[in-house]
Amino acid sequence: MTWQILSKSYGTYLRIEKGLSENSCIAYLQDLTKLQDFCSAKGILPNEISFNHLKEFVAVLYDFGLSARSQARIISGIKQFFSFLLVENIISIDPSELLEQPKIGRKLPEVLTVEEIDSLIGAVDVSKPEGHRNRAILETLYSCGIRVSELVNLSLSDLFYDEGYLRVIGKGNKERLVPVSKKVEKEIQFYVENQRKSIPVCKGDENIVFLNRRGNRLTRVMIFTIIKNLSEKIGLKKSVSPHTFRHSFATHLLEGGANLRAIQEMLGHESITTTEIYTHMDQRFLRDAILTFHPRNH
Repeated sequence: MTWQILSKSYGTYLRIEKGLSENSCIAYLQDLTKLQDFCSAKGILPNEISFNHLKEFVAVLYDFGLSARSQARIISGIKQFFSFLLVENIISIDPSELLEQPKIGRKLPEVLTVEEIDSLIGAVDVSKPEGHRNRAILETLYSCGIRVSELVNLSLSDLFYDEGYLRVIGKGNKERLVPVSKKVEKEIQFYVENQRKSIPVCKGDENIVFLNRRGNRLTRVMIFTIIKNLSEKIGLKKSVSPHTFRHSFATHLLEGGANLRAIQEMLGHESITTTEIYTHMDQRFLRDAILTFHPRNH
């Protein structure tokens, strides 16, 4: 079977059987393209790949100067591909089974203080047509801790103010309910009732909360741009992205005494180990917690 046919079938498998988001599927297929290019140059078909071929491929990744984290992500994608080949009975032995991933350190994400977040939100010019929209976006990112992809796809029918929740469709189309504060409710309602109503909405985006001036849902790049411009406006030296608000949300909850399992549920992390990164982020907070609560310190 050719690479082209397999790649198409693999994409369908990821979307339908694995239930992955479009962004995840694209990432997996891009990783597969790297392996395809390597094998095609050597005339190797997918069902002919051996463990030694894969070791050579990983060595090439290393020689390209890719970080350990990038190498690990690509190897993970390759392992997923061979799992697919096994399921489809295209191969009977998985050559990637013994393939080791490079050890990667845990990268601690950038976190904003409450004051820095207030400064960013306060820098939004609400006299501009998009002002209240941008303010509502930042409040939602910080107060709800949702991903930027979840934000741009947030629907009006996902807003359950009476119950105090937003419904969010996360990775793998998994649905979760996220508590929504009165502050977020106020900002979104003001935007919807005073600005969004005057926008001619494009077909297909009638139910989307946050729209651009042409009536289309916002892109992730646009959210990055909004935050980058505000960061420059207030002279913030930290590297800030939409994900920074999510990290800050989780860290501030942990510092406030929230249970790690509760944070895991709100972030939509499948594994608690993903959430545990936040326990490494503020050593001062952990030291204070030990001094305050450990019985030997009383």
